[in-house]
Amino acid sequence: MLSTLSAAEIEKAILLSDVNVLKSIKGIGLKTAQRIIVDLKDKVGKSTDENDLFADKYNTSKEEALSALVMLGFTKSNVEKVLDKLVVEFQQASVEVLVKESLKRL
Repeated sequence: MLSTLSAAEIEKAILLSDVNVLKSIKGIGLKTAQRIIVDLKDKVGKSTDENDLFADKYNTSKEEALSALVMLGFTKSNVEKVLDKLVVEFQQASVEVLVKESLKRL
């Protein structure tokens, strides 16, 4: 689903019960689209910033920082632990800030 539509588009389609948008996804027919709406409408409507159903807002920055640090030779598991802590501390941090702070802690 996420390869066809963005998370925001899927969320909007579910909240608005827009079956046609969901049917436009390859492999999703009428019945599946209706089932998705019925099953997820309450959950999507109640999602908060911290508990987003699809991904956190700073996932891209975190993934880019992870990639950069692994290319520098750090182990992926150690970098992930540090980045998880940093994303909580610096909620709107850029990739540069995440890399800089990670280097201090690794």
